[in-house]
Amino acid sequence: MASTSTSLSGASKLGIPSLFVIGAVCMYVGAAIGVFLFDTVDPAAVAWLRGFGAALVLVLWRRPWRHRAGAGGAWTVRRVITAAAFGGATIGMNAMFYEAIARLPLGAAVAIEFLGPIAVAAAGSRKPADVCALLLVVAGVGAIASAQFEGGEVGLVGIAFALGSAALWAAYIVLGKSVADAGQGLDDMAAGFAIASVLLAVPLFGPFAAAHSDALGDWRIWVLGLGVGLLSSVVPYVLDQYVLVRVGRARFALLLALLPATATVVGAVVLTQIPTALEALGIVAVIAAVVVGGLPARRDRGVADIPPP
Repeated sequence: MASTSTSLSGASKLGIPSLFVIGAVCMYVGAAIGVFLFDTVDPAAVAWLRGFGAALVLVLWRRPWRHRAGAGGAWTVRRVITAAAFGGATIGMNAMFYEAIARLPLGAAVAIEFLGPIAVAAAGSRKPADVCALLLVVAGVGAIASAQFEGGEVGLVGIAFALGSAALWAAYIVLGKSVADAGQGLDDMAAGFAIASVLLAVPLFGPFAAAHSDALGDWRIWVLGLGVGLLSSVVPYVLDQYVLVRVGRARFALLLALLPATATVVGAVVLTQIPTALEALGIVAVIAAVVVGGLPARRDRGVADIPPP
């Protein structure tokens, strides 16, 4: 009996990291689908479709309006505002990210994004590991940026958008901690995405709708938008929450190091984006930064406080 229990435990431990990898692949395959949509839909509009698709799936699944006092607490003004801010930061971050990958290789954009969570982990910390991680990610971003100078203005604009996405990822982590503390993360995420989708519809989706009103009746755009939201937001977030609870923050932070590598592989296979030697060096430096930043077993605040968006 004990032997069976041990074998099941071992299988579970092997299976949990694989769930993280599945979530990562889903996230970046969704992003790759978004890149194909750029020929028809503006990157910012694709980001809004992703947020709207995720909101639709989560609201139908979680039905956050059916809250009772004993199930995570009733909705308060503060809780609604926090959820909406979290949703806005997430959709805004994705808009920046999609503008970045419209101009940069997928792996390079993801690597630059990690400047946000690493900076959050290092803020106010005196631990050598955090400082070392920050220096590594800055060096990695510098290498990637240097490789993009050959792309001229387009590459530099892409870097600026990726840095904006990194800043909003930092905000996502801080706000996500407040959402998680409320005790009903998925319900708050559903409400936050729904509210933010309504508030950001005009600035993000409005320009595309005004310029291409005929495309609004194309069901394929809406289905692909729903698919991107499901693949890039809902599936990874649910799997990451499951993994985070079971492996702990320190091991989850190490798993995060797989994301730039996964994005690079998906970019190469799906989008035929082969990194240059300098880009590859920068991506490796960012991966090393995530590993170093996730090594300490006890951390007050780190890159694994909340799963990636």
